Amino acid sequence: MNAVTLIEKQELKLLLVASRHHLSRGDVRALVSFLERGDTGFNVSLQVADPGEQPELLELHRLIAVPALIKIAPLPKQIFAGSGILKSIEVWMPRWQQDDVVKDLGLSLRPTELDGSRTQKELRLEDELLVLRQENEELINRIEAQERLLRMVAHEIRTPLTAAALALQSQRLGQIDFEKFQSVIKRRLDEIDILSKELLEVGPTRWESFFNPMKLDLASVSAEVILELEKLWRRRNIDIHTDIPSDLPKVFADQRRMRQVLLNLMENALKFTQDGSNISLTMLHRTSQWVEVSVCDSGPGIPEEEQQRIFLDRVRLPETSNQTIGFGVGLSVCRRIVEVHGGRIWVVSEPGKGACFYFKVPIWQGQGQV
Repeated sequence: MNAVTLIEKQELKLLLVASRHHLSRGDVRALVSFLERGDTGFNVSLQVADPGEQPELLELHRLIAVPALIKIAPLPKQIFAGSGILKSIEVWMPRWQQDDVVKDLGLSLRPTELDGSRTQKELRLEDELLVLRQENEELINRIEAQERLLRMVAHEIRTPLTAAALALQSQRLGQIDFEKFQSVIKRRLDEIDILSKELLEVGPTRWESFFNPMKLDLASVSAEVILELEKLWRRRNIDIHTDIPSDLPKVFADQRRMRQVLLNLMENALKFTQDGSNISLTMLHRTSQWVEVSVCDSGPGIPEEEQQRIFLDRVRLPETSNQTIGFGVGLSVCRRIVEVHGGRIWVVSEPGKGACFYFKVPIWQGQGQV
């Protein structure tokens, strides 16, 4: 009975580093609920910190991914990150309880068989092995995060470079004058310059911090994208059908990122649409909270079993991989952008009947912006 009392009095000090977006996820909500239940055997002290408001935490605790849960006390410090934090905590909690009981009772365990088969030394080695495995997983996650960042950067730089190349081709063919050509090149170089500055200032672990949401006219952004790709669809005799209500409300989104999503989706639609066919761009005011956008093509379509996988990093379908070039990161970029805005992206398709990509972004409702 005394041992139970001692366990209940032990303080387990935890720090959860997560943004508001992460806190809305089901796995993070389940983790917080578990820690706040009061039946963990500890007096849990849980502090939540937003890495966007306290970026120094990333460097202080050497975090490679968020959300992350840090065991501050009792020592030693441990860090859990990713989507399986709750399962990891459930595994480690009994071990922490055992360590605290032994420590607070002032016992000195002899190297005897504590559970009938393993000695204290073997248990300690097992704990050290678990720590090493965790550190190895963190290193793997760090490498994967760096690789994702490099792919994202390469994809983002490709967009202004492609636009600059098209402008150069148009100028050589006499389709635009030299003054217009200079304007396009300057604008694209400015975009690359802004991206490089963001990378230097923000660092590789805070990709979401690149966003600057504001009151935005999404219809105007889509018009710019269509005009930018005009040379491609006119040359192939592809019709672009738009259905955008005149009273479409403004959205709360980052202008450059929304342009990137629309450009990626429209470019994909052009890749998989045959000459002389059509592409449609539709925007609807579905609810008082969201604007829904769809880009539909008349291409080969996407098998149902692949419709979730295509939004992962570096996934290209075997059915179409021989028709296109690139690393296959465009849709994963779109997914990350849309999700950081609080929305979601999905696809509706049948093989042989084209594909419609949908995404939704929040409506501007005066979120502290002018």
